[in-house]
Amino acid sequence: MSASGGTRAIVAALAANLAIAVAKFVAFLFSGSSSMLAESVHSVADSGNQGLLLLGGKKAQREATPQHPFGYGRERYIYAFLVSIVLFSVGGMFAIYEGYEKIKHPHPIEAWYWPIGVLVFAVIAESFSFRTAIKESNELRGKLSWTDFIRRAKAPELPVVLLEDFGALVGLVLALIGVGLALLTGNGVWDGIGTLCIGILLLVIALVLAAETKSLLLGESAGTEDVEKIKAAVVDGDTVTGLIHMRTLHLGPEELLVAAKIAVQHDDTATEVARAIDAAEARIREAVPIARVIYLEPDILRPAAKAAE
Repeated sequence: MSASGGTRAIVAALAANLAIAVAKFVAFLFSGSSSMLAESVHSVADSGNQGLLLLGGKKAQREATPQHPFGYGRERYIYAFLVSIVLFSVGGMFAIYEGYEKIKHPHPIEAWYWPIGVLVFAVIAESFSFRTAIKESNELRGKLSWTDFIRRAKAPELPVVLLEDFGALVGLVLALIGVGLALLTGNGVWDGIGTLCIGILLLVIALVLAAETKSLLLGESAGTEDVEKIKAAVVDGDTVTGLIHMRTLHLGPEELLVAAKIAVQHDDTATEVARAIDAAEARIREAVPIARVIYLEPDILRPAAKAAE
């Protein structure tokens, strides 16, 4: 996986979540807090999610085969979609179930210093992980807002880690509120309410991730900026006089397919057209390096086609 896949952010999140999961589970054993149990399962699920992202990145590097001639770049999309499913089922649904049970059968929190101490530690650890994800994302998002970056990013790993870390931090705050109110009032129902809120939060994040990765799996075109660069690179004004139509498709985060019908002079020889196509492909790859699979079909630009542009 390339650096743009956010490997450092994934590894940072994995290390933080493993440490936090152990700490939260120990706190649950000593305190009996359902918020701590939900949060420990959340961290275990997040650790598994980071493992899935790393596995997807490794599988995506396999060479193309006759059965899969365009390679395995979309493996990264598949594993990112699996992450959303794990977050929805293991994280969100489990937390909602635990919250419901705790509200129905509340019991006081014991050894309050365990959950409070672990939650504070978890906030610090998650903050470092979130900071790493933000730093790597800033190198790629340019002038895009965070919402646009998550919606338009072709590499799924950074948006996944960003949303996971953000959800983890908000979930920790909810857990602190739930545990704090349960301790202040002596009523364990507040712990259950905090757990329920964590579950709803995870479900929302999982649905957002599922929607975005589903779009990537279905196949997205190149970004507007790359499309304009390709259009400008195709036409040389000499042999290639125009672009009749073009389609682009991401075969993976860093591999783009370009298919276009280009206009050539009606009296050009086959040799001249072949050279023009080779030159156009070279210009496209120079303008947009991820355009690795290019199919250009020469044609004559007819008046009707020109009017339809």
